Amino acid sequence: MNAIETLDPGLLERLPGAVQRPSYDRASLSPGMAHLGVGAFHRCHQAEYTDDLLSLQFDRWGIVGINIRPPALADTLGRQGGLYTRLIRENGYVEARVIGSIVKVIDSQDSAAPALTALASPDIELVTMTVTEKGYCHIPSSGELDLAHPDIVHDLANPDTPRSVPGILTRALEMRRATHGRKLTLLSCDNIPTNGVILENVVRSFAEQRGNGLTDWVAANATFPSAMVDRIAPAVTRDDLDSVEQWFGYRDAAVAVGEPFRQWVIEKKFAGRVPRWDLAGATFVDDVTPFEHLKMRVLNGAQTTLATLGVLAGLEHTFDAIADPLLSVFVRRMLVEETLPTLMPVPGMEPLAYVDQSLGRLRNTAIRHRNHQIATDGSQKIVQRLLNPIRDRLNQGASIGLLSVPVAGWMAYLILASARFGKGWPVSDPYAGKVAAIADATGNDAPALASAILAIDTIFDPDLAANETFRQAAASALGELLSDDPMAAVRHGLEQDEVSRLKRSKQSAL
Repeated sequence: MNAIETLDPGLLERLPGAVQRPSYDRASLSPGMAHLGVGAFHRCHQAEYTDDLLSLQFDRWGIVGINIRPPALADTLGRQGGLYTRLIRENGYVEARVIGSIVKVIDSQDSAAPALTALASPDIELVTMTVTEKGYCHIPSSGELDLAHPDIVHDLANPDTPRSVPGILTRALEMRRATHGRKLTLLSCDNIPTNGVILENVVRSFAEQRGNGLTDWVAANATFPSAMVDRIAPAVTRDDLDSVEQWFGYRDAAVAVGEPFRQWVIEKKFAGRVPRWDLAGATFVDDVTPFEHLKMRVLNGAQTTLATLGVLAGLEHTFDAIADPLLSVFVRRMLVEETLPTLMPVPGMEPLAYVDQSLGRLRNTAIRHRNHQIATDGSQKIVQRLLNPIRDRLNQGASIGLLSVPVAGWMAYLILASARFGKGWPVSDPYAGKVAAIADATGNDAPALASAILAIDTIFDPDLAANETFRQAAASALGELLSDDPMAAVRHGLEQDEVSRLKRSKQSAL
């Protein structure tokens, strides 16, 4: 019996016919860009777009993949020469393809030095990143650099040995200024509205703290385009890794799994050369804002809503939550009645069709996206997904009864993880400790809990938190979500919306 081989460059020519492989000469590929945060999303999105482009128009756009946080890459992508299998899955459909665009991987978790060496290289003309919302060390409610963040405090005191993304990028730019002075485009690919603006804010604010004229040099030599990225790529499971061996006969420790749909909209704001990703299906535009609002508030708003309410309903995956008749009706009505009216027109996009397409994607049973995973770092997500549309609705004098329920769902999700409420589940959120302390001190008093959480002004803008309509809606929903029948909040929200719709219908008939 032959031993099972592991994916590496030597295996490429002997892959089974069912597995697609790079059509270009990887041996001729050299580094031209770096990527921070080589996780499942990058491997299913930017690296795949780049692989497509290299097949269409070969150039020196090999990717140097860098992780400054776990997991380490050396024993997975490193051992495989940067190669990995990207599986596209939709219900019973599977498509396998080996991606070859990553030419080098760097582990920089223990020291920033390897990352800095790569980022400061004159060969690197572009840096992309997927470091999650909290990686920017910003204040969610304002987008400004959080100068009290422990990593920022450390990096300002130790600028040569940074450990935060703003600290590492600023130090790399400083090194580029001192050695060769070449311009650099820094492209955020994280799910944050105006992500380029926020990235520029935190880097320039850090540079201002450093002094020595660096801020002016960055302004003249670096650009920070915004981008909207979209593809659902859940955390890879043991079953995903085993399935490649079972189906195709080789081992791959770096499998990535995604849905068929993908989208990438990039602001045309480049410091120098950039890959022609538009030839591979990306869209270059002057203003990303309409696209990102649509995606953040509809698809991501639905995900956050289904995640926390799904957990409270005892459901494990997104597809379980969207299959629930009550949650399915609730999330669609929330999007159609309250979210869509806050959006600006998007070229080539019909809003109701986008809602139905988004909810259809979430029904994909092959994408095993756990609700707890989507709920991770919810405090960094609810501002753009839920609070901004709520603010817009209040400014319109319109109802917010449905959108307030998932905001209360985020509160309940963290409250029920506290010691006072029995530690219902482990959570990962920068504000988990703060909310747990509020829960421990307050107990089961929903109005008091809601009031104390709304006072966290780094999440909730004070004007919004002071709005009595919003406060009452959040507190009422929270009380029901913390009861023995948490879905009462969902039913009640739908009932109130039905009453409002009947009133509007009668008024319009007069």
